[in-house]
Amino acid sequence: MKLIQSVLVSLILFTFLTSCSGVKKLEIFKTEVEREHLNLENTPAPKLEELNWLIITSDNAEEVMQKLKDQNIDPVLFGLTDEEYEKLAINFAQIRAYIIQQNAILETYRDYYEENEKEKKK
Repeated sequence: MKLIQSVLVSLILFTFLTSCSGVKKLEIFKTEVEREHLNLENTPAPKLEELNWLIITSDNAEEVMQKLKDQNIDPVLFGLTDEEYEKLAINFAQIRAYIIQQNAILETYRDYYEENEKEKKK
């Protein structure tokens, strides 16, 4: 019985030792992979609806309301104070800056990925 165990242990050890010697070295990639062309198109500018701003003060409120009624327009008003209007302008400026930043990022990606194509054309 001991003989069978020792033979089995020897076979198992032999199998493990010989299987490890057959591992090949990994080769590292030495060729540069070409960058894929980005199909990024510039997004079209949105077509915004034209707005008609009405400036209503305590002096002209009744007159403006009467004009709206005469034109069969429901006189529903959304008002801002002068400070809130300034905040609205700041918000639009921040949105504009964000859009400019995103366009710059897209342009950078486009330059990076299409750099090889520009060099090939030269």
